Amino acid sequence: MGNSIRQFAHWGKVITLILISGQIAWAQTEAPATDSGDTAWMMVSTALVMLMTPGLALFYAGMVRKKNVLGTMMHSMILVGVVSVIWCLYGYSLAFHEGVFWGGFDWSLLNGVGMEPDPYGYAGSIPHYVFMAFQLMFAIITPALISGAFAERMKFKAMLVFMVLWSTFVYSPLAHWVWGKGGWLRFGDPGAIIGALDFAGGTVVHASSGVSALVLALMLGKRVGFGKEPMIPHNITMTVTGAALLWFGWFGFNAGSAVASGGLAASAFIATHFAASAAMLSWTFAEWLSKGKPTALGAVSGAVAGLVVITPASGYVTPAASLVIGALAGIVCFWACTWLKIKCGYDDSLDVFGIHGVGGTLGAILTGVFATTAVNPAATNGLLYGNPGQLANQIAAVLGTWIFAGGLTFIITKIVDAVVGLRVSEEEERNGLDQSQHGESGYNLEDVSS
Repeated sequence: MGNSIRQFAHWGKVITLILISGQIAWAQTEAPATDSGDTAWMMVSTALVMLMTPGLALFYAGMVRKKNVLGTMMHSMILVGVVSVIWCLYGYSLAFHEGVFWGGFDWSLLNGVGMEPDPYGYAGSIPHYVFMAFQLMFAIITPALISGAFAERMKFKAMLVFMVLWSTFVYSPLAHWVWGKGGWLRFGDPGAIIGALDFAGGTVVHASSGVSALVLALMLGKRVGFGKEPMIPHNITMTVTGAALLWFGWFGFNAGSAVASGGLAASAFIATHFAASAAMLSWTFAEWLSKGKPTALGAVSGAVAGLVVITPASGYVTPAASLVIGALAGIVCFWACTWLKIKCGYDDSLDVFGIHGVGGTLGAILTGVFATTAVNPAATNGLLYGNPGQLANQIAAVLGTWIFAGGLTFIITKIVDAVVGLRVSEEEERNGLDQSQHGESGYNLEDVSS
């Protein structure tokens, strides 16, 4: 009888252990670390944002003279490779590992970055690799935006050295301040000095690239013949095609910044489209009234301005607010690209400052006006909803971005000029950068003298 009881107890323990083990195994299989829907959406968004840089290459190339079309496209395309290598070596670690000024080098060569979600909760339902790749596409297009300011006159080797230094010492720290664990401007972070709302890059991407573009354009000087010779865009068709690709890719840029597939991504998607549409119309009508005719170049420039201005606000505002933001974007950026540029007399070849510098600044400030927790409970309300303090935070973040990006750009430009020289010779500029820098032509069967 005693042996039977002992055997019964023994087998009872065995069965209990089997059941417990089964429950653990079931829990592990039924609760995966990542969500397949979120992962799929973020991989698509990553591809959409990557497409924006070739779109930018087309957008910019159509606005230069035909002797510079390939050189202008090369600026954007080569940065896909350059910044990707930097991002793997150390850029991602500087931007997103925990730190104060920047994140340090613990994730260099993507050490510690893998198929599981990241340890800081930037994106808890997708592989860390996917989040890293998504952020890489932002790091690529930001310096590519700057290239429009120095189109048609900067040495290719000088551009490469400048962009490596700028990506390292300007972009990575700014990305860390606004989005990284421990960042000084990161909303909701215990270590933040100023809690700024920047859903997809109004300060990090647009204000930083825009003010840097202005500084670089001023230091380079005007193109040969600027204001005296016609510098007419050689292929508006190309520019319109590029703008269409930018608009398409921007859905990944803004809606993807929700870092999940859900209601917030849908809200950012809608806000993005409505703002671009309203800005295209307001720029077109402003141009029509002031110059007598609406142009295709003006229409697509307005759309891009609307996309820029809604970027920081896209995850925080209602559709109605996005229409207002877009309408303001078209008018203000049109003014910056026409009256302000003429009044100040600087040669920003493709209006990077007028659209991205002014637009990014406007968008960051308007985020502090129209943001509402009704759209994003994880954020805060803006001025319109009874919180003027957030508007003050947005203005402070913009001022910090301007001072930091502009100051570092000045220093980097001085260094590059001293080491390799910034500008091509007058003869090389007149012959065109396609031939002088790359030994090729975009239009082999045509006269490329203009």
